Amino acid sequence: MDKPENLSNSMSSRLADRFRGFLPVIVDVETGGFDAERDALLEIAAVTLDMDAEGYLRPRPAVSAHVEPFPGANIDPRALEITGIDPDNPLRGALNERAALDHIFKEVRERMRDADCQRAILVGHNAAFDLGFLNAAVRRTGHKRNPFHPFSCFDTATLGGLAYGQTVLSKAVQASGHFFDTREAHSAIYDADRTADLFCAIVNRWRRLETFEREHIGLDVL
Repeated sequence: MDKPENLSNSMSSRLADRFRGFLPVIVDVETGGFDAERDALLEIAAVTLDMDAEGYLRPRPAVSAHVEPFPGANIDPRALEITGIDPDNPLRGALNERAALDHIFKEVRERMRDADCQRAILVGHNAAFDLGFLNAAVRRTGHKRNPFHPFSCFDTATLGGLAYGQTVLSKAVQASGHFFDTREAHSAIYDADRTADLFCAIVNRWRRLETFEREHIGLDVL
């Protein structure tokens, strides 16, 4: 059976083709509260991805930064109880927001060039939260080289609910076949790594189904 022309590109193993020119980047932030405009950004981590010749994704090592609270930032003590972050600890090696963004964005732009992608798209668990804090930091610093799309994102809470019936990160990660240590949770680098595992598991699961459909039915799935 012939494949429909509008589906002919869906089996491409090029990362740029798989997501319409976007580079998915898994991002997690730890903060001093829920208000992106007023509450401090305290940690940020990002995980970029590789795609093999078969079209399967795998995470790369995370890049991360501890972040100094911006001047006048609000920090809710209840948020610190959850994250365990001590913003005043000099051993954090925290960067100011501009330097932290530069550190993250440099890695993302390099991966965009390598993958021939035109823009990055944030992947997060309840992604609007992470994107909101990222965008707020970009505005505060006047950063002109933000590689991320300003409002589009991929949400693994939604994808986890679709693929595994689980929307809580720890449960969705475990349902995908990966280990989740709740003692390590609420660290930006740990949560970004586990969210990357979840995102790759979901996309790769679809890839396997796509390959099965092609080999046994002769059609790519939508």
